[in-house]
Amino acid sequence: MTFKEVIYGRRAVNFFDPEKDVSELLLNEMIEMGAQAPSGFNIQPWSLIVLKEHADKMRLQKHAWNQPKVSEAPVTLIVLADTEGWKTGNPFLEKNFQEMVNSGAMTEEQRQWFYGVCDSLYGASEARKVAFSCKNTGFFAMSLMLAAKSLGLDTHPMDGFDIDAVRSEFKIPDNYWIPLLVSVGYFRSDQELTPPKWRKSVDEIIVRFD
Repeated sequence: MTFKEVIYGRRAVNFFDPEKDVSELLLNEMIEMGAQAPSGFNIQPWSLIVLKEHADKMRLQKHAWNQPKVSEAPVTLIVLADTEGWKTGNPFLEKNFQEMVNSGAMTEEQRQWFYGVCDSLYGASEARKVAFSCKNTGFFAMSLMLAAKSLGLDTHPMDGFDIDAVRSEFKIPDNYWIPLLVSVGYFRSDQELTPPKWRKSVDEIIVRFD
């Protein structure tokens, strides 16, 4: 599959084959590919809750407008964005800085500078914390879906769910925003794929306000 085929072939499908499983190997490959997404200072403030058991997916479905695809897909992901991923002491922030030191990209003497920049860029306000975490996690989520398509899988991203109810149901800590859910599997062969939706043209996308 060329990248152009992946881009134009990816669709948010509504019907998944509940009898066709996604192997652990394929799922892990999809996640590893998705994790190549860019993030500010390589902080990678994303995590996933992976639901494969029917009972767990039904626990989610009742808080997601009862959308059947949540449970029909062999895998549904709760995508998490850590609003404190930038914070001094966060284990992944600390690991990231150490990896940069190990690679020669930074020196130990830059540690306090690094903490200060992360704090001023991402921790300046509650809005900036959410923007930081959701922007970077959005890169990851899109990469996940493109990776899935390249591996022959279909996906459907969803924001039709009760964030507070999902947080409570799965005991998700308060520092995580939940930007979306993603169902992963194979499109049902007995269903018809609807035509692609319209997209803005290049001229409609490019704007100026000065």
